[in-house]
Amino acid sequence: MEEIRQSIKQIEGRGIVVRGNDIDTDQIIPARFMKVVTFDGLGEYAFYDLRYQESGEKKPHPFNEEKYQGAGIMIVNRNFGCGSSREHAPQALMRSGIRAVIGESFAEIFAGNCTAMGVPTVALAGADTATLMDMVETDPAVQITLDLPGGTVTCGDRSFSFEMHPAYRSALIAGSWDSTSVLLSNVDAIETTAGRLPYIAGFSA
Repeated sequence: MEEIRQSIKQIEGRGIVVRGNDIDTDQIIPARFMKVVTFDGLGEYAFYDLRYQESGEKKPHPFNEEKYQGAGIMIVNRNFGCGSSREHAPQALMRSGIRAVIGESFAEIFAGNCTAMGVPTVALAGADTATLMDMVETDPAVQITLDLPGGTVTCGDRSFSFEMHPAYRSALIAGSWDSTSVLLSNVDAIETTAGRLPYIAGFSA
């Protein structure tokens, strides 16, 4: 069977800046929106309590600003995605259009959940993160390029080196981040192995 894996080596797009340290998963997606059978539609609830009053009136927030609409690369500060391990948080971000997250540091489980969805999380030094945030806020139309094999983030005429968990980086580049696709691409091997197992094939008491 032909492999279905999708290698992710480079992501390009505009940025959106979400400032603040220790933004946890409950802020990313409030628990009351997690009572769903599928993840479809979660994107509209990303940062909901930070974006809306109880009355539904909008608060000042980057996700509400017209200049950032359509941006796919989010820039954050320290310890982003801390708190509970809910998979709904990266799902909400991905379904709102975020394809990569650049920041100072990430909660480990959050970064792992993002990787399992094909969303890279890469860490820049604090000063580099601050510079990138300033560049995007000054010119929201500026293009950002995340180069996973090269280990760099490029914005305008500036280039920054990033750090990333080696296993996550390798999985994204190799295309093995999507466990379902990896499983489907090995159906023949799975069937061959299953055929050798007595409790599956030809077992009799």
